[in-house]
Amino acid sequence: MQLFKPLTPEQLAKAKRNSSRIRDHLANERTYLAWMRTAIALMGFGVVIVRLRALQTPLATTPGSGWKLGLIFSLVGLATVILSTWHYFTSRYDIDLDAYEPADRWVIAFSLAVTVLGAGVIYFFFTVPLNYTEVVFE
Repeated sequence: MQLFKPLTPEQLAKAKRNSSRIRDHLANERTYLAWMRTAIALMGFGVVIVRLRALQTPLATTPGSGWKLGLIFSLVGLATVILSTWHYFTSRYDIDLDAYEPADRWVIAFSLAVTVLGAGVIYFFFTVPLNYTEVVFE
């Protein structure tokens, strides 16, 4: 798939006749920037989880699994960057052709991914012992 598909002169003339075209493109850009902010937040939260793992007490005998959760958050954030960029360019092309149809599958997939990540955070915080000295000396 090409990111920058050239428009034919007929397609360009049709796009210029559409008065809401500029408004649609600006809305597409705002949506893209919102997805970018979400991706940055996910990657940042992943880094925070990994860094908090480094603050564990030295008495802990196991390395824990917090780094896995942080890595998953960062990978989902990176996937969000890639998919949102792809969606931006396909939406841009569809707006120019006046053939835009919303893609519900990406919204559902991202909602499921964030739900699974949230469940992972809840599971992680309720299964990791708060006092590591109890684990070492029992």
